[in-house]
Amino acid sequence: MNPTHQQILRDYFGYDNFREQQEEIITSILAKKDSLVLMPTGGGKSLCFQIPSLIFEGVTLVISPLISLMQDQVQSLKANGIGAEFLNSTQNAAEKSLIRAQAEKGEIKLIYMAPETLFSSSEDWVLNLNLSLVAVDEAHCVSMWGHDFRPEYRQLIQLRKRLDRVPFVGLTATADKHTRQDIIAHLGLKDATTFLSSFDRPNISLKVRGNRPKSKKVDEIIAYVNGRKNETGIIYCLSRKETEEMAATLRGAGINARFYHAGMDPVDRAQVQDDFLNDNCHVICATIAFGMGIDKSNVRFVIHSNLPKNLEGYYQEIGRAGRDGLPSDAILYFNYRDVKLLSDFARDSAQEEVLLEKLNRMVQYAEADHCRRKILLSYFSENLGEDCGNCDVCSKPPKYFDGTKLAQMALSAVKRCDERLSNLLLIDLLRGAKTAEIFEKELNKVKTYAVGAQHSWKEWSHYLIGMKNQGVFEIAYHDKMTLKITPFGEDILFGKQTLHLTHFVEIKELKKAKTKKTDVVLSSDEMLFDRLRMLRKKLAVQANVPPYIIFSDVSLNDMANKLPKTNEEFLEVNGVGKAKAERFGEEFMDLIKEFGKREMV
Repeated sequence: MNPTHQQILRDYFGYDNFREQQEEIITSILAKKDSLVLMPTGGGKSLCFQIPSLIFEGVTLVISPLISLMQDQVQSLKANGIGAEFLNSTQNAAEKSLIRAQAEKGEIKLIYMAPETLFSSSEDWVLNLNLSLVAVDEAHCVSMWGHDFRPEYRQLIQLRKRLDRVPFVGLTATADKHTRQDIIAHLGLKDATTFLSSFDRPNISLKVRGNRPKSKKVDEIIAYVNGRKNETGIIYCLSRKETEEMAATLRGAGINARFYHAGMDPVDRAQVQDDFLNDNCHVICATIAFGMGIDKSNVRFVIHSNLPKNLEGYYQEIGRAGRDGLPSDAILYFNYRDVKLLSDFARDSAQEEVLLEKLNRMVQYAEADHCRRKILLSYFSENLGEDCGNCDVCSKPPKYFDGTKLAQMALSAVKRCDERLSNLLLIDLLRGAKTAEIFEKELNKVKTYAVGAQHSWKEWSHYLIGMKNQGVFEIAYHDKMTLKITPFGEDILFGKQTLHLTHFVEIKELKKAKTKKTDVVLSSDEMLFDRLRMLRKKLAVQANVPPYIIFSDVSLNDMANKLPKTNEEFLEVNGVGKAKAERFGEEFMDLIKEFGKREMV
């Protein structure tokens, strides 16, 4: 007679009660149904497949992206008396042969592998075992919309087809609505039940500190850490060099700090990780290579020395603090240099538009004048309701006004256009802009056309950021960045909820204070440069040539400054000859003209 899941929880893991949704998920898996499990870091995802593995007759295959993640879980399972092993590149032939023999004898209940290992010819014997369950950990890695895409995960759908009768479960702590859909599709989950736990980690205090000079930032970090003797924490830095510099500076101040990044010798890197897990080192200065799968419950603070590239990654990284439920801190430092650097990285990517939009949402979080936890949770389609009272905005709230009518204008426009409007197009519609796109799509005939003409383009941009931050709209990254109305937005539209916004304040002389700017959206010519660059990329894809073949950055900058409107003026742009003027001039000048209309207040 097989033990019950309640018995296993007590006997193997030492817990009397399941956490939120764990028992429901386990019951679904035991019924051999496919599942998608979303739980915050520290929420107990692993138990959801580990317990069924001990009830099923065969072997559970666990797909995991990192060696450290596998080792950590296998060590924990073995410590609990459960037969578990991992297969990866760190093992020699003799070790792998022993594991194979144990598996074939039924002495192993869980085998952990990375997809690269699984699909190598030397390890395909695993698929001939009596597999009872396949668990895909860090399932967001399968999605191009996620923050940690790994192409190898895309091969797993072939495994799903081969193991048609075996239940599959995907598990992740970070996936927005569209990434969830991608996970189900690319893992081939059949009639999958999605289990969505609350993403709220109320014990983590959220703070943001912007525009600090480097010396002041470092001084503040030293003072903060010195005020928490013997507490453990992680300081995330943008580059390998910065991790080493930060660790050296902290050690110079008498703090037990080490650095960690992917460029280190593997033996040294493993030693640093072990020292941290074993409390021999209190502070790790690391790139984002550190942390995934680190099951250390007493991390008391996570400091980001630089701006993260998206909210998914940020949420996962701060989730490494306070896994034990005790009060912990998440402190984010950022400045315009971070934004510029991350923007450049995004522009070198095949997913430029999506990455830039996600970076923009990260900046909006950092610069927010609304409850930060509300913003973070609304990004994952969760409405907090009341302000959290445990973030820096809540501790010193700004002055709000009733923005319900403004929100209803925007919501009505989006609703009437079947949720096919991007942020920019919505503003144009509300302001009554007379652009080519407005007339081509007949948006001038929509009842809400020009209903918000009394507000400037910048004012509407500010108000919409506030609406998105509070979960009125979601951005469909997979659908041309169109705005989708959330259930909370529906309630506002129909008068069941109210919304508070902050007034727009014009920032003067942006160009003269570049070093102090933090917004992705900068001066008008910089905004125009981004649009010109996007057009250049589109034309380059069509022509199957690198973008610089169309026009160099120097040419685009010159266009943004000179704003040519005729062929003669276009020929005066640096780097523009007759052939390029004839071939591309009209499209670039049309964009410049349309942009000029949009910017008129």
